[in-house]
Amino acid sequence: MYQASELIIRHPRQLTVAWAQKIVSHFAASAEVFNVNVIALDVGTTTRIQLYVDHNGPDQIPRYWFIKLPSLTWRARAITALPRLLATEVHFYQHIVPQVPVKTASVLAAASNLLTGSTLVISDVNEIGAQPGQAGQALTAAQAEAVIKQLAKFHGQFWNLSQYHPHLQRLAGPTRALEDLLGSILAVPLMKLGLQKAANLIPATLQVPALGYARQRRRIMAILNQGPQTLIHRDCHPGNFFWHDNQPGFLDWQLVRIGEGMADVAYFLATALEADVRRAHESDLIKTYATELKTQGIACDFDQLWPRYRLHLCYPFEAMLLTLAIGGLMEPLSNRIMLSRAAQAVADHQVFDLLQAACSRA
Repeated sequence: MYQASELIIRHPRQLTVAWAQKIVSHFAASAEVFNVNVIALDVGTTTRIQLYVDHNGPDQIPRYWFIKLPSLTWRARAITALPRLLATEVHFYQHIVPQVPVKTASVLAAASNLLTGSTLVISDVNEIGAQPGQAGQALTAAQAEAVIKQLAKFHGQFWNLSQYHPHLQRLAGPTRALEDLLGSILAVPLMKLGLQKAANLIPATLQVPALGYARQRRRIMAILNQGPQTLIHRDCHPGNFFWHDNQPGFLDWQLVRIGEGMADVAYFLATALEADVRRAHESDLIKTYATELKTQGIACDFDQLWPRYRLHLCYPFEAMLLTLAIGGLMEPLSNRIMLSRAAQAVADHQVFDLLQAACSRA
């Protein structure tokens, strides 16, 4: 049995046979690790490593591991350290995953310490024959329907339960409030920088309203938090799914929090679908979401959800634009593709006008 302090590492060079042995021994005391080999390494909001672990343990212990450590880049560490995003994902895998009704990667080890950092070790979904999604890829209408049904299943499981669930309360507590505060403080300078970098990706008609949105971000976030509360993923772009037997699973839970389910739906549809596909199917997909919630005994209908969906389209636009402004958090081409999609969704739905009207009524 390993101690958490033994598991936490900060650099890929610490991925040794001795380190892997502690994890394998937790599942099979007599199993032996012979070698470890880094297959791939990617640095973004975290340092993400694909590791092959050669061991003689039972087949139930994966040999292909996916490991997340604090980012090796100072810029990403500065953005993620205070809100403790990787620590949040560790908490999710330690305490919440057993109750999550959608597919996730299996966790092998997870540990977090305020002083020494966080380490997450999950199975590499490639080993079960799953296909990881790619940021920026365009999903089909059929794939979108599959995701929407899973989101409804996930949201329904935790609908209005956060006040009764101690591990969910942490996801609505001071750390998330700090995340929102930092987002509001940095919104204007990052929005300006993002608009400069985006150039012709953003329609001219959105540029002034986008800065107005940034200046009113705290008020707008309060409006977006007025809907029914549940557990949400908060980062549902196509790169954070995997596909197995034509069904989606969910990866990258760093931003998991308590919020309105429509936030996930809007983020997904704005980033994962080409504009013509989204326009043709988004209303039917919202109806599908409502139907799936009703099967879980949750009263809602399209007329309630549609206005909330339109308002929530502002956040994927903000997230993709600020990702571009900061740089180094996502592969640039994928970032620009999803930003273009989100900007078109905001333009199609006149989202900034809707938000301004909502602020005037508040």
